[in-house]
Amino acid sequence: MIYDVAIVGAGIVGLSTAYQLIEQRPDLKICVIEKEADVAQHQSRWNSGVMHSGIYYKPGSVRARNCRDGLARLGPFCEQHDIPYEKCGKLIVATTTGELSTLNAVFEKGKKNGLTGIEIISAEAAKEIEPHVACLKAIKVPEAGIVNYERVAKKYRELFEAKGGSVLLKHKVRKVVTGAEYLTVVSDPAEIQTRFLISCAGLFADRIAQNTFPQIDFMILPFRGEYYELKKEREYLVNHLIYPVPDINFPFLGVHYTRMIDGGIEAGPNAVLAFKREGYKNTQIDLQDLIATIGYAGFRKLAAKFWRTGLAEMRRSFSKKLFVQALQKLIPEITMDDVVEARSGVRAMACDREGNLIDDFLFLDSDRVIHVISAPSPAATASLAIGSEIVQRVLTKIS
Repeated sequence: MIYDVAIVGAGIVGLSTAYQLIEQRPDLKICVIEKEADVAQHQSRWNSGVMHSGIYYKPGSVRARNCRDGLARLGPFCEQHDIPYEKCGKLIVATTTGELSTLNAVFEKGKKNGLTGIEIISAEAAKEIEPHVACLKAIKVPEAGIVNYERVAKKYRELFEAKGGSVLLKHKVRKVVTGAEYLTVVSDPAEIQTRFLISCAGLFADRIAQNTFPQIDFMILPFRGEYYELKKEREYLVNHLIYPVPDINFPFLGVHYTRMIDGGIEAGPNAVLAFKREGYKNTQIDLQDLIATIGYAGFRKLAAKFWRTGLAEMRRSFSKKLFVQALQKLIPEITMDDVVEARSGVRAMACDREGNLIDDFLFLDSDRVIHVISAPSPAATASLAIGSEIVQRVLTKIS
């Protein structure tokens, strides 16, 4: 088969791109290539389901801009297509005096990023919203919400296919070969030729990119996030979303409480290095993935900087007691008996050779290729905005 545009990866970003591209150019023959038997089976399925407000991100960054734009578009999209969502709001809470300066810094970022309705509130005011929370002060974030992103991604697919697009499932990409007229995507079980290639390959973004950018200076590091779930009789302890003040030196937000759109309260995630790119359990190991990670100079430099934090996260992965202790900082009433093990997800974090995690969206492109190298949280919230940006890049390159 010969296509005008082929998109590798049927996650939420790839499907959003496909849907918006065919909306603007229904004359193009477009396919999405996916190795799994269904779409949205990895990061798009196992994320927290939070509609992020954009409060954490560097003002002016691609991440902040796309989060705000994506959030503004996501609600109307869900309403148009009968996808349940809720702008339930969240609290970011400072539990020690040492966290108050960081709380203020986060608040200032939120103002610069254009969030509406945010305010720093007292412990008493926080307890009116979340009666069981412990804090000195908190940021009230009304724009944050919850949704099921797997459902959103599958709606993108439905709209894409309704316009004539093709989703090729069970097609695992082996390599991409650049020819004079076409790029050939070699997959099991078929070869697909295309005039233009977009890669939204998530946990395998670097490996796909190396086919057309052999000197790529980044590696994807897989970080597993593990969750516990509150027992039904204890769900009353959480009304909305409760987050700690983030560690400004670590690119994750810390364990928190999330009310889910389909019911239930999740607690987590932690952030531990996965020994397999799609290693959803701490017992899953892929020697090729693990050796490649340990052998990468950037990972070793990252580990040297954050080994204490990484060790603490790893210990929590194997100790329910330590995990619950982290949760008790936010809600002291939580006990070991109140939570049960739940799902986990794996996040793709791009790391450079100097040991820096790429803290923004990152694209690599040429005349015939666009690679989405880094699409960290809030990529799901921002999916319509990211997809739109990719489409605009494509349309400047393809006739």
